[in-house]
Amino acid sequence: MKIRTDMASEVISSAGDIYCEGVGSRTAVNEQAKLEIQRIHIFSEQVAEKLGKPVGRYVTVRMTDEGIENYSDVMKLRTQLIAHEIHLLAPNARGVLVAGLGNQSITPDAIGPLCAQRVFATRHIRQLGNELDMGELTEVSVIRPGVLGQTGIEASDLVKAACSRIDADTVIAVDALACSETHNLGRTIQLTDTGISPGSGVANSRKELSRRTLGANCIAIGIPTVIDYSSADGTMMVTPRGVDRLVQNGAEYIAMAINLALQPSLSYEDISSLV
Repeated sequence: MKIRTDMASEVISSAGDIYCEGVGSRTAVNEQAKLEIQRIHIFSEQVAEKLGKPVGRYVTVRMTDEGIENYSDVMKLRTQLIAHEIHLLAPNARGVLVAGLGNQSITPDAIGPLCAQRVFATRHIRQLGNELDMGELTEVSVIRPGVLGQTGIEASDLVKAACSRIDADTVIAVDALACSETHNLGRTIQLTDTGISPGSGVANSRKELSRRTLGANCIAIGIPTVIDYSSADGTMMVTPRGVDRLVQNGAEYIAMAINLALQPSLSYEDISSLV
């Protein structure tokens, strides 16, 4: 059976060494933050086609202690490290559109919309605050496009329209993911500069968001909240028992990391007070 996952690290792991010549990978561990950061670069078009993952960079941030649904006293350090990874993927972002993908009415799919609520939007401040010195703020806009069943419009079409209207040079798309390995469920955050096809991990793939479709750099960030489970009665998708806390905490992790990456002149405490 074909592996069903959004996680590049799982796809490459399942492929073994056969594609190693087209893939670069290195892993670092931060003991203080209790994080493992794996950076993967797929640079061969031929290998990318066989793996079913686009050429580009993939970063997997894995918690080495408890899952994301649990409180951690190293959240500040973790979000700073994740912010650094975002900056590496989008170093020159000046006008950014953050898109919180997913359905907030379905808990495992709510990470994107919940994250969007916590992102510090600044475009209106820059537009209206002519008398203020806003030179150090990156221009950030936020959209929650919903899902096709709610709006009748593909999320990618709404994001593309907004991106074009505000002339964004970078889109950051946040979404829930699917994984195939239990140690990744609710414990990892994946970042990539290849964009995303919403719903692909749960066999409900919608139109992709990528540089090709949007005309802007597209960074995708997500947390796996569902996994396939097979039994005598068939296959179903299951979520962690603490999925409510997982999506809440996961949204806070990603939003804070985005805010820190895009607004380097503001501290963790500054952003916490603003959002």
